[in-house]
Amino acid sequence: MPAAAAELTHRPVSRGSTVIAAFSTIVEWYDFTLYLYFATILSRVFFGGGAGSLAVTLAGFAVAYLLRPLGALFFGHIGDRYGRRRAMLLSVALMSAAMLAIALLPTRAQIGPLAGVLLLLLRCVMGFAVGGEYTGVVAYLLEGARAGRRGLITSLAAAASEVGGLLAVGVSALTVSSFSGADLDSWGWRIPFFVGAALALSVWIARSAMEESPEFERQRAADSVPTHPLRHALTHHRPGIARGFAISALGSITYYVGIGYVPAFLASAGAQSETVALWLATIAAVAVILVTPLTGLASDRWGRRPVLIGLAVLSALLPITMFSMMASGSAATALVGAIVLACVAGGVSAVGAVTTAELVGGEGRLTGLALGATSATAIFGGLTPWGAQALIGATGLAVMPGIMIAVVAVAVLPVLWWMPETRP
Repeated sequence: MPAAAAELTHRPVSRGSTVIAAFSTIVEWYDFTLYLYFATILSRVFFGGGAGSLAVTLAGFAVAYLLRPLGALFFGHIGDRYGRRRAMLLSVALMSAAMLAIALLPTRAQIGPLAGVLLLLLRCVMGFAVGGEYTGVVAYLLEGARAGRRGLITSLAAAASEVGGLLAVGVSALTVSSFSGADLDSWGWRIPFFVGAALALSVWIARSAMEESPEFERQRAADSVPTHPLRHALTHHRPGIARGFAISALGSITYYVGIGYVPAFLASAGAQSETVALWLATIAAVAVILVTPLTGLASDRWGRRPVLIGLAVLSALLPITMFSMMASGSAATALVGAIVLACVAGGVSAVGAVTTAELVGGEGRLTGLALGATSATAIFGGLTPWGAQALIGATGLAVMPGIMIAVVAVAVLPVLWWMPETRP
């Protein structure tokens, strides 16, 4: 490797570019998770209400997730071939357009069942766009950080996504609290989506000033940029892709069932009102934001592998009890259950982000993350809220979401046990 290229490998990006990359995920996850927090309201506005409407709405969330791997491959090819910065600019531009279109969408009362179809199509566009967002940001933060602080810096993406989720649930709770049911269903639901579109546009403007990743600059200097990133990733990164799939499976189900699905669970199975459920989820989101960077620091000190193993054990032992507590009908026990689940999920997301990126080499990294981490998220993130709701309905057991998390955690533990340490 030429000396100039070697020097580029160790040059961190500026603090400004790091902040823009990390905290732009706030907007990304505000936009994407807002749909989940508004699921009960959107089920009435676009699908007419009734027993099956919430299931259809959650199924729309799941279908959109199936587009994430395709989006991750598309934007991953751009990021691996033409630069991380260009891929992140294109993905957030597409998200901005889709969010604005949802905010302007006619309702079922205005155009009939076509409204629900259009909502699901726009969700698919957002799923495609967000597929390139998170992998691009994680790779950029990892490649732009000092070796001894990769865990902390990359965990900022997970922490910022929690801030985005907090912002989404907080705006949702404020909106639901501020309007009557009729006004909320008529026009009030649009306000959070307009906010998301404006925030996404501001991220696009900020990202225009970002530096390119030093890892991609190294590849250009060394003339090692892969011409065919997909072929390169499948040839050179198969073990890392497989391990990344397993880690992301655990991170996805703990996050989307243990955090994102909780408001809908509390409103339907936990005997809480929509307003109370959203405020409880808001408090849990604050707790997980504090836990995430601490977990990243712990992985820098003690290694990725032992921290992930500990979190997997907690994921196997705690969720069944926590969902039982949330279903009890008491707001106090529901809050404890939501906070515990959120902290475990935040920890897995923090360490999982840096580990999955370190498992794949710099050349073809975004494509490798698309094949492993993003594919797992499509299955264990997008499908699981719908699956949890369906299993509760089929079995009558409120603890089924906790059982789902525990089963995945037990299955992933052997992979983590035999995984090599990736901390520099």
